[in-house]
Amino acid sequence: PCHDGRITRDCPVYRKFFGLHPSSSVIPMDHDEAEASVPVVDDAVDAHIVRVVSADARATLAQISQQVGLSVSAVQSRLRKLETRGVISGYRALVNAEALGKPLSAFIEITPLDPAQPDNAPDLLEHLVAIEACHSIAGDASYMLFVRVATPRDLEGLIRDIRSAASVNTRTTIVLQTFYEHRPIQIAE
Repeated sequence: PCHDGRITRDCPVYRKFFGLHPSSSVIPMDHDEAEASVPVVDDAVDAHIVRVVSADARATLAQISQQVGLSVSAVQSRLRKLETRGVISGYRALVNAEALGKPLSAFIEITPLDPAQPDNAPDLLEHLVAIEACHSIAGDASYMLFVRVATPRDLEGLIRDIRSAASVNTRTTIVLQTFYEHRPIQIAE
């Protein structure tokens, strides 16, 4: 219990129960929000580790250790905690889509044919492996898909499959050139 015997959001007991760092300024608004809360970076050292790994996921523990000024074992421990808490959700290789035979990329907005139909388009489209990302968006469309295919004919077939599988209208924008993507995410101050 805290000061007056009650457990409140700013109480150390509450913070410990919901896994909040004692100095964290992030306080969930209620129990449901706390359960669904997004993990946060608790201190400057963790933030530095995240920046290093974001810039180079292949950095060795020794390299990270040297950059952040901690021992290798301390860096390893902090990395495990960041992974466990979901701050670092994975590591992956960035590959050249053209080298893999998928030089054509596009954004496809989808809108349900019937506004009363269930909002389950992501589930209905998950089996289409050419869809690299599906985002719920604000605006006229319901979702924005990012796709990669080999040819315009493949794109046409994919659009047909999307329309059929999810009963949606589509609006497609073909990417001519990508100047940058996969940039490291800067930590909010």
